[in-house]
Amino acid sequence: MSHLFQALAERVDDWRASRYACPDFPAIGEILDFALEDATSGQLRYLRQAQLRALETYWYLRLVLNTPRIPALYETLFPVKSARRAAMGLNSQQLTELIADTSLEEVIERVKTDNAFVRQHGLESLRETLALDYPSYILALAMGAGKTILMGSIVATEFALALEYPDGPFVENALVFAPGKTILSALRELADIPFDRLLPPRLHQPFAASFKLTFTRDGDKSIPITLGSSFNLIVTNTEKIRIQKPTVRNAAQTRIFNSTPDEEATALANLRLQAIASLPHLAVFSDEAHHTYGQKLLGKWEKDKATDELVFKDDGIKKVRRTIDYLAQETNLIVTINATGTPYFERQPLRDVVVWYGLGEGIRDGVLKELAGGIKVLELGDGEARTMVQSVVDDFVRGYWAVALPNGAPARLALYFPNIDTRDELRPAIESALLAHGIGPDTLLAVDNKSPDATRRSFEAVARDPGAPHRVLLLVNMGTEGWNCPSLFACALVRKLATSNNFVLQAATRCLRQVPGNTTPARVYLTASNKKTLEDQLAETYGTSLQALDHQQADRVEKTIHLRQPHLPPLLIKKRVLRVQRKNPTGPMAALAPLAFVMPDTPAPGGPAVQTWSPVLVADGSSRMQRQDAGDELLQTTTPMFDIYTAAARLASCYHLPTPQLLAALRKTYAEADVPEHHLHALGQQIEAQGDPYEEIWDEIEVAVALVKAEGFDRADVDGHSVYTARISFDKKREPLYREAQDTAHAALALQTSFHYEGYNFDSSPEAEFLDWTLGLLQNHPNQIDGLWFTGGLTDAGKTDLRAEYLGDDGRWHTYTPDFVLRRADGKHLVVEVKNDKLSPDITADLLRHAGGQAPQTLEGRKAVALKRWENLNPERLSYHVMFADTALHDEGKSVVRDFITASPADTTAST
Repeated sequence: MSHLFQALAERVDDWRASRYACPDFPAIGEILDFALEDATSGQLRYLRQAQLRALETYWYLRLVLNTPRIPALYETLFPVKSARRAAMGLNSQQLTELIADTSLEEVIERVKTDNAFVRQHGLESLRETLALDYPSYILALAMGAGKTILMGSIVATEFALALEYPDGPFVENALVFAPGKTILSALRELADIPFDRLLPPRLHQPFAASFKLTFTRDGDKSIPITLGSSFNLIVTNTEKIRIQKPTVRNAAQTRIFNSTPDEEATALANLRLQAIASLPHLAVFSDEAHHTYGQKLLGKWEKDKATDELVFKDDGIKKVRRTIDYLAQETNLIVTINATGTPYFERQPLRDVVVWYGLGEGIRDGVLKELAGGIKVLELGDGEARTMVQSVVDDFVRGYWAVALPNGAPARLALYFPNIDTRDELRPAIESALLAHGIGPDTLLAVDNKSPDATRRSFEAVARDPGAPHRVLLLVNMGTEGWNCPSLFACALVRKLATSNNFVLQAATRCLRQVPGNTTPARVYLTASNKKTLEDQLAETYGTSLQALDHQQADRVEKTIHLRQPHLPPLLIKKRVLRVQRKNPTGPMAALAPLAFVMPDTPAPGGPAVQTWSPVLVADGSSRMQRQDAGDELLQTTTPMFDIYTAAARLASCYHLPTPQLLAALRKTYAEADVPEHHLHALGQQIEAQGDPYEEIWDEIEVAVALVKAEGFDRADVDGHSVYTARISFDKKREPLYREAQDTAHAALALQTSFHYEGYNFDSSPEAEFLDWTLGLLQNHPNQIDGLWFTGGLTDAGKTDLRAEYLGDDGRWHTYTPDFVLRRADGKHLVVEVKNDKLSPDITADLLRHAGGQAPQTLEGRKAVALKRWENLNPERLSYHVMFADTALHDEGKSVVRDFITASPADTTAST
């Protein structure tokens, strides 16, 4: 059986293969292409793979499928009714027989209206899906996949497209709901998103000038926004915005102001909501949407006291849904996005999940820590808690006390207790176990939801401060949902903790959050009873098992590279730059012959076709309907009209001409009459026809090519110094090729001459071999070379200018970054590319064709020729060399590099 998100994923794959074809709004392809930093390696610019996949799916729904409601989406993706029935979960034998006797449509109608039918067949989740009158989708991404960043990405791309296409169907305001203060605090990550790494520069600039981010504050009666304005992102917790009447605690005070408690409470409850409802083109995001979906949302069955029958009653959490329903009625709600970590509710798949990314995928992609044998079940009863905590502490100290994250944060352990009494009872046993290893109790932090502010601040510091002193955390009603602590490597559940819905799952998986560069797996300690609970909740929430997670291995690795030389001298070379100019550049276009318009004879667009039908008798005495006219008649519609001032301003903005010049030309044609809107396109064509024709000119200019650009890295101040970092991701099979300076055979020279960033992420073993071989050669010529840098790992235009353009097989221009740059003491550079031996015939042949004035024929040849053009323009400053290798470098290719390094000053002068 195929789920909705599976069928949708297949279509999105095809859309990606078409380069995001969207004729009406091509900028979406520009945005999604921009997410990929390097197509060859698959390196993403900022988003993770799961986030990009979700963003692609969202825009496929929005622009290709026109934002369908879920029932319509099922009809589109599952045109065959039997497949649709299975995908919607209507596949039990009883329902199959019922559909055979009636119809799928009738059964769906019963799901919407018949409470007893829904309860009998367990269709609560399907009912919620079918009941909504507006498009609403669930993005189910496991913890750590970056749901907050994803929501910010959707908002940024919506706003950017709304600015690019003002008349398009795009979101201009967004509301993000959080289910509580803890998660509201976590959503502050939205303020730190580098939107310039999500949007191409030309789209980012207007977005940045328009974007307004607002977090609601306690005590504010309204939201500090301009009513009816655009490009607002408002973040609030549900208590501050949902439709409800707050408790009136001082009735006497209410009487002083001569208003009833209900009137006063209603006014306070709706002020914020009215501000939101004033915003046009709205999208609503619900973070941690399992607070909105699932058991609480679906309400419960209770006996009606009057009839003694079971009836379905909503509980309080429905107020969130009612709030969204209200907004859908009061403003044009374009879409609702629900972000959650699960596509299931009590083993029922939620039927409006359009993207699903699970714990196993997170481990495989390296965004979650591996468990890899990290499930430790202590075969102890719940009454043996003292023995359990001592065993956990002992195992953690021996296995993790020396472990730290790359930023220096030490590994931490969280022990979850069912109540404060249990925690206080077992604390002496924990302290005793630590003392046995010579560790004092000052490393402990006991925190609960009633702890003083100072303790809570210490708890918050553990998640964000590598120097925080506490390493063993004793938690009660803390540290589950919304707690992002990457230095947490182990979790222990003490005594039976199955009373709270999904608490075991939330607590046990807190330690899985990963950071780039960490290779140490996480560990979870359980009693036998909690293991059973966790197994049930994993199956219910993620559709997986402990055994599956325990054996899941990472396929991708994330690392953080550190820029050591942020100010490398640039490469000064000549480049050919394409420039477009008028063939007769004698002056501005305004100075040419005055514009003269001819009034277009374009007919006004018609309305829908109207047909006339009437009944006629046929031979058998019956009647039938027959169309009386010869064809369809178009209804005449009123076309929009512009005064000549508005028409002149619109044409001026499109064609960059002075408004007075256009106004004069329009007056000669229309006098003072209005200009029909449908004339503007034809008038624009007349402007183009009268304009001077253009031509392409190639100019040779001097440019400074930055080998590295510090502004493209993430910057932080550490001990008064600027530290530049970036996150990279690559296939785990390439991890043995990842090198830092200390990993080379000539570490001291590598630090001095190479490794402008730590570490180098090579694509192949010949590249790593080239670095080691060249460093060995430099041992005997230490003063000949100023630098040997691996440049093939940085391909982002924000991080380097060393990018040559070539025409790809898809007919588009792409950029190509060579592998190595050597700078000689006399200022000359050697650019080296290491290629597989099987590419040698194509590249060699295309370089010969280029030398003979012919165009290259292969993709790899076009890349090589792009760099060869640089060499041809700069023979005294730059040489380009391709080294071929199979499993090792060829000796004949090394001679060029050796000659470049060992050239004497006299040789250099002669060659210049």
